[in-house]
Amino acid sequence: MQDIISAISTANGTGGVAIIRISGDGALSLASKMFKPVGKVKVENFEPYRMYVGEIDGGDFTDFGMMVYFKGPKSYTGEDMVEFHSHGGIAIQKGILKQTFRLGAVPATRGEFTKRAFVNGKLSLDGAEGLISMINSESVASVKLGYGLYREKLNAKVSALQDALTFSLASINADIDYPEEDLEELALNSVVDTLKNTVTEIDALISKYNSGAKIISGVKVAIVGKPNTGKSSLLNAILNYDKAIVSSVAGTTRDVVEGSAEIGGVTFNFYDTAGIHTSNDEIELQGIERSQKFLKSADVVLLTFDASKPFTAEDGEITASCTGKNVIKVYNKHDLGFTSDFTDGITISAKTGEGIPALKQALYDAAFTEGIDFNAEFITEERHLRALELAKQNALEAINNVGLVPLDLISEDIRKVWDNLGEITGETATEEIINEIFSKFCVGK
Repeated sequence: MQDIISAISTANGTGGVAIIRISGDGALSLASKMFKPVGKVKVENFEPYRMYVGEIDGGDFTDFGMMVYFKGPKSYTGEDMVEFHSHGGIAIQKGILKQTFRLGAVPATRGEFTKRAFVNGKLSLDGAEGLISMINSESVASVKLGYGLYREKLNAKVSALQDALTFSLASINADIDYPEEDLEELALNSVVDTLKNTVTEIDALISKYNSGAKIISGVKVAIVGKPNTGKSSLLNAILNYDKAIVSSVAGTTRDVVEGSAEIGGVTFNFYDTAGIHTSNDEIELQGIERSQKFLKSADVVLLTFDASKPFTAEDGEITASCTGKNVIKVYNKHDLGFTSDFTDGITISAKTGEGIPALKQALYDAAFTEGIDFNAEFITEERHLRALELAKQNALEAINNVGLVPLDLISEDIRKVWDNLGEITGETATEEIINEIFSKFCVGK
């Protein structure tokens, strides 16, 4: 029998309401020693999923709040659960929590409630990752992606692939067990079709990894150009507040200035870099070196020019350095005039705000060339990507082995694919991976 665990589930600090959560066999019995309901009903007779009002024993004090009982397995953890909803003072929360410990509960570890949900079959491992992604989300798009993972869209896709592989294994086993039925050719044709479809579906999932990762961590945008093209003004205009120092003196920005903005529900992380040019200033050279590093790692590059001045050889050198990158050319300072040298980008004035909405739309389109379908299955974790890549590799090996090796060896290849996919859902994940995932949760979740 597992211990009864207890923890404060609401955020640290003072609030209007706090929730103290208890889970495990005997949770209701423990709660009956702490809660005195209004009226004649006794705690042990409480109806599940109904809120009751009464007094909560905090050891050295009494609080007036509410209690709700969740009867396992129809609960978050799959076990009997109780929640006390108290007033949100820090002393009140801690007092009630300590009283649960005095009565036999033990402190919950990080993510232990959710881990019990996983162990009890209430949630898959990728579903749990979706939950922690939602909790940590800083953008609307990240919440949507996390919710899709939490509601097990990816799990459904992976499970369907595993079911098809299981059927293939059954077909092969039938041929091995009943050789007189001459099923081998029929079984192998079906197996090859299933494996090819598995590879196709895996490729479709892998293709969404970059978009998913950018939504979760934010799109990295480097603002580059030669000095005094208005890069800092551009950053301020996008963020709609003065983040970077703006000066008419060239070379004002000597280090990378960062800022974030939400565009289309997605977080874009901007890096205003030092102007790239030839310099003998040691400090400025360090800033230019950092600019070049950010240029290499950026998802999108805003290559900024002064549209009021002619295109120069230095502009050409910077443009060449961006070859192969996802570049949007930005022609700034349109309010000061416009030369005929610039025709293949977006014209803006960071000073007046002209063109900034169009630039934001261009950024979104450049980051997500095929758009974002939040109804689709996304992979957002590197471990999902590794598992899918291994599954694809083993599936291709199985296809190549068909007709060359005995059926029982083909079965072993297919089982490897099944196990690779099971690492995503948690069916074949190691205890180390499971513990690492749940350690990312806060205590009380």
